[in-house]
Amino acid sequence: MQAWLSDHKLISYLIILGFTIYIFNKVFRAQQKLPLLKEILVYALIAFGSFVLMILQVDKLPIIQCMGVAVLMMLMLRGRQLYDKWKGRKSGGNASQNTESGK
Repeated sequence: MQAWLSDHKLISYLIILGFTIYIFNKVFRAQQKLPLLKEILVYALIAFGSFVLMILQVDKLPIIQCMGVAVLMMLMLRGRQLYDKWKGRKSGGNASQNTESGK
């Protein structure tokens, strides 16, 4: 897989760019929106940084694999949060019914 990714540089760059944007938006993004020029600057720097990471990927470092693990762990955390929220809502409804019937 590493050799294939090294041979297909554009695909490697797009994968790294996508992972980097996802990680930035989920971890580092501020709650309020940035002004348009700052937003453009941030994404331009992300694109440049992704190019540097692509060079390291082509140079046989497992950048995509490491970022893939990070994104997978973030998705697992999000799934766990959604499950806990769903489970809490489900058990919360039963708890309120039990307290009303106990009166």
